[in-house]
Amino acid sequence: MDKKMKPPKKPLGPGGRKGGNNRNIRTALFIVAIVGFLALGFSSYSPDPELEQVAFSDVLQRANNGEVSEIVVQGNKLKITPNGEEEPTQESQKEPGSSIYEQGLENRDVKVSIEEPDTSGQVWRDLAIGLLPVFLIGGLLFWMMRSAQGQGNQAMSFGRSKARLYGNEKDKVTFKDIAGSAEAKEDLEEIVDFLKSPKKYESNGARIPKGMLLVGPPGTGKTMLARAVAGEADVPFFSLSGSEFVEMFVGVGASRVRDLFAKAKKNAPAIIFVDEIDAVGRRRGSGMGGGHDEREQTLNQILVEMDGFEQGQNVIVLAATNRADVLDPALLRPGRFDRRVNIGLPDRKDREAILKVHAKKKPLEKAVNLDALAGKTAGTSGADLANIMNEAAIVAAKNNRKTITNDDVTAAFEKVAIGPERKSKVMNEKEKELTAYHEAGHAIVGHVMPDSDDVHKVTIIPRGGTGGVTWFIPPEDRSYHSIVEYKDILARMLGGRIAEEIIYGEDRVTTGAGNDLQKAAELAREMVTNQGMGKKLRNQVFHVDDGMIMDRMMHERQYSDETAKVIDDEVEALISEAANRARIVITANRKKLEELKDALLEKETLEDAEVKELFEGTKMPKAAALY
Repeated sequence: MDKKMKPPKKPLGPGGRKGGNNRNIRTALFIVAIVGFLALGFSSYSPDPELEQVAFSDVLQRANNGEVSEIVVQGNKLKITPNGEEEPTQESQKEPGSSIYEQGLENRDVKVSIEEPDTSGQVWRDLAIGLLPVFLIGGLLFWMMRSAQGQGNQAMSFGRSKARLYGNEKDKVTFKDIAGSAEAKEDLEEIVDFLKSPKKYESNGARIPKGMLLVGPPGTGKTMLARAVAGEADVPFFSLSGSEFVEMFVGVGASRVRDLFAKAKKNAPAIIFVDEIDAVGRRRGSGMGGGHDEREQTLNQILVEMDGFEQGQNVIVLAATNRADVLDPALLRPGRFDRRVNIGLPDRKDREAILKVHAKKKPLEKAVNLDALAGKTAGTSGADLANIMNEAAIVAAKNNRKTITNDDVTAAFEKVAIGPERKSKVMNEKEKELTAYHEAGHAIVGHVMPDSDDVHKVTIIPRGGTGGVTWFIPPEDRSYHSIVEYKDILARMLGGRIAEEIIYGEDRVTTGAGNDLQKAAELAREMVTNQGMGKKLRNQVFHVDDGMIMDRMMHERQYSDETAKVIDDEVEALISEAANRARIVITANRKKLEELKDALLEKETLEDAEVKELFEGTKMPKAAALY
């Protein structure tokens, strides 16, 4: 039986209570009334805008000259009617305490009338002035009380979950919107089917997994797949990050967990999605924060809530992480996160599909070859591919083009993969020549070695943090690597340094190979310690988990000092072997090295076809081969 998603409740007023809008309206009306009262008080005492204000001395002078027919006296206020007028047209003020005659009126022909003054304006004015401080002080006290009340309500809601509710948006994410990840979708479709038709499973005695853990490298679409489950099932989707559970106050995280699960149960069937769950779900007892820190209490509460689901609640927890190895074992046992969905990097077919999804709303020219781009982008994630298409649109707009060309896509790919060109960095002729020899050394060793990747591009234009780039791209996706492949890669990594050494001498090598040497050392140590590819330590691994810092600090390594020395010797032997092989290859192909150097100095950048043409006739010396 399908159950439609419940509409979200109307938001509560300030402090978490209903009727917040009505209270705001009443406050606004109260302020308007105060302002109106003050305006009434001051306006009632203001002079009559229809009468001209004149000085009292002018009134006396004109009255004595016979230019005034009548003066009406109202207290100290005078209304003057000039000759020829029927109504007063002017107004003035006399000095209080004496009559108008005592103050200088001599013409007795002027009619002087005395009327009782209108004191209503004075009363309103005095009342307004008297109540103004009362209103100001009262408003200040009212604002202080409201602020204190709001802080009190915030304190009361401190332990409430900060999860965001999705599911009512118009543009819902579904599986059709996500390219690739076919196996992951297949696993998640069971969740969708259960949420839509739970009785079909319950009638057979089946229990759907309470939790599913989405594991994969960053950018592979774990969060998007979780939202697609909610979109397909049409159920509420509560989403938050693992770090949002934890606060500096003890017990807040556990309280938020209880509140989150309570909300989900009320809206069942529903999905709870916890992104980056490793922020709160790390293995307990690691020594971080003691045995009762806030993070562990929050994790304990999650374990209790997931284990305490009643039958028929239809609440499923999805979580995402790229560090499943650091999670607490209690999270991964059956009954909590029953299933683990691995979302890996996309293969070539999936990469092409992802590129087409991100190219739908972009004006691509027909000549743009997304299949070729998919072949070049081995090892990239969906987020990287989306970034490439976005950069391509930026490049096209920057060049004032309304369509995206193949050159724009290539430029965007190279910018994302190896960094932007630093054309502002100016190298002198000597540095250019050294860089050309260095990159030519990488290229020629990589081209000659039989198990190395193909040369894609060679440039001496600085990119990112490098002075030049020799770019190798594998012809196809690879899941496994052999010892001979790794050794060929080590040789080409050292090709730049060896080329400098051959051309300029051992004492003239530069710091340009620093990054190459670092990567070569890392690869050699990886071969020995993690892949069992050493000669003396073949089929033995000495892996140390690099994710648990406290484990590395507190636990002793699992091998002796003698074994550590053997590991260092193995790494040194691999580096020395790679350097000797690169030296043999470059020496045997010295003429081709010079030709490639000259071509780089002339053109600065060479594409794969140009490099292959230059390298026709290169040879692989027997002395550099592996036996």
